[in-house]
Amino acid sequence: MIWYPYEQMKTMKAPYKIVDADGVYLYTKDQKLIDSVSSWWCMIHGYKNPELTEAIKEQADHFCHVMLGGLTHDPVEKLSKKLEEFLPGDLDYCFFSDSGSVAVEVSLKMALQYNTNQGRKRPLVLALEHAYHGDTFKAMEVGDDEDYHFAFEEKTGVVHIPTEIPALEEAFEKYHDKLNCFIVEPLLQGAGGMRMYDISFLQRARELCDQYDVLLIFDEVATGFGRTGNRFVADLVLPDILVLGKALTGGYIGHAVTVANHKVFNAFYSDNDRHALMHGPTFMGNALACAAALKGIEIFERDDYMSKVKRIEEISHKEMDGFNAPGIKEVRIMGGCTCVEVYDPKTLDGFQQFAYERGVFSRPFLSYMYSMVPYVIKEEELVKIFDVMKEWFNK
Repeated sequence: MIWYPYEQMKTMKAPYKIVDADGVYLYTKDQKLIDSVSSWWCMIHGYKNPELTEAIKEQADHFCHVMLGGLTHDPVEKLSKKLEEFLPGDLDYCFFSDSGSVAVEVSLKMALQYNTNQGRKRPLVLALEHAYHGDTFKAMEVGDDEDYHFAFEEKTGVVHIPTEIPALEEAFEKYHDKLNCFIVEPLLQGAGGMRMYDISFLQRARELCDQYDVLLIFDEVATGFGRTGNRFVADLVLPDILVLGKALTGGYIGHAVTVANHKVFNAFYSDNDRHALMHGPTFMGNALACAAALKGIEIFERDDYMSKVKRIEEISHKEMDGFNAPGIKEVRIMGGCTCVEVYDPKTLDGFQQFAYERGVFSRPFLSYMYSMVPYVIKEEELVKIFDVMKEWFNK
């Protein structure tokens, strides 16, 4: 029996069974659905992209996977080289893993050991209120959402602050000599409620991290590859460590990467074996995933996906700016994300089935109805998603 995610198995309704998928569409035996959430935000190229499929098939004809312990291969070497060229600044050192949560764990481990290797004890992590960084234990610890993280009765080793510059400055003044890193979802906090904040907060964070030698980590698992309207938020403010996942492979195979700058890497590069990063996911650098990622980045650049995101944002503003109805608290739009927040979560009860019957797959959570569409979506398909959202409130 399948144990489904984020569900009380005793009371959950039967999930929709998908029999095919193509472009932005999911198919059940009796319905054709526009996927408004890109399968948890990763399918930026849509489904059944022939180039991505062929890249995976071609690699599978050679081999599907070999471990990176004592071995290497062309796909992982090419992807590492491509990311070195593709990413901003001196984010050059790629540590691969198999999921965003694990990649976050690696980043936190790097930050702690970065200090340990230099003989410093800095046990604290600074993080944001309403943060979500994944469901593994350290990722949950730095997260701050009671709906996901109630396993922790009391969190130690982490300080949470709002996205306000005075709170940021106060935290650094109070804890700077104990902080090993500041980890953020830059500009857009996803599972914590599609919360959006200003770039000035990150700019000030960069200044303070430089001042006190605290590592700045950007968790761009959700925000990377254009979702905020920027290629990466790291293009605007450069972190010391960047975490990527989801759209890295276009959603075709699970894979992630933690990318460190030269300062971080050099703290591990030593004649002392004890300074090595002792981590090694079995499927890190998986050859199929690397092949998919390489092709996906090629398509992203060649087909100017940032212009697609800009167009999605323009249509989103045209359709949703000023929309209001009883029960709506706020409508927020950033890049390829639109969120309708309601006052009472019960307002959204039944919306998923309502949307299904009208040809849209949606997955609202808590008080948030949102869209995070594939970038290959057509204008009429995007408008249909927003029409279904508005119809729900106007029914």
